[in-house]
Amino acid sequence: MSASAATGQEARDWSDEMAAVAGRRDRDCFLRIYDHFMPRLCLYLRGVGVPEAVAEELAQESLLRLWQRASSYDPARSALATWLFRIARNLQIDRLRREAGHPQVGEQAIDAEWEADPGTTEAHADQVQLQRRIEALPPVQARLIRMSYFEAKSHQQIASELGMPLGTVKSHVRRAFLRLQGEMGGEP
Repeated sequence: MSASAATGQEARDWSDEMAAVAGRRDRDCFLRIYDHFMPRLCLYLRGVGVPEAVAEELAQESLLRLWQRASSYDPARSALATWLFRIARNLQIDRLRREAGHPQVGEQAIDAEWEADPGTTEAHADQVQLQRRIEALPPVQARLIRMSYFEAKSHQQIASELGMPLGTVKSHVRRAFLRLQGEMGGEP
C-alpha cells in the first residue's frame, strides 16, 4: 500500500464501516475500526493518567460498546473518533467512581472526587485551565492541537485530512504548543 493510500485510509469517513457493523454485524469492518482506534484510545487514556493495563482494558471496553451500540452512532452528530473517545472518557469516569466508592451520579460525583483529594483538585484545575487556553487559541491552532494530542493523529494524517501542507501543520502545532506551554508556566 502506498503512503498516500495509507494516509487516505487514516483520514477516511468511518460511516460505511459503522453501518456495516450496525446492520450486518460485519466483523471485518469492526476489525478495521478496532485496528485503527485501539492504539489511539490507549494513547489517549494513558495521556490522561490511566495506567497502561487499565488503559488497554478501557479501550477494549470502549470498542465492545461500539460493537454493541453501533446502531446508535450518528455520523451527522460527531466523527467516530469523537464518539469513541467520549465513550472511553465516560468509562474512565465510571471506573474512578467505582474505585472511590461514590454512588453519586452526574457532575456532583465528579466534583466530590476532586474535592476528596487535593492533588486531584489541582490536576482538575490544570485540566480546566488547559482546556480554556486551547479554546483561546486561534481556531486553526486549537483544532490542530485537539487533533494531534486528543485524537492522537500524526501531523501527516492531519495535513491529509485538512488538505493543508505538512509544514504548515507542523508550524501551527509548534506555535500553539509553545504558546500553551508559556501560558501554563512551563519552560518554552
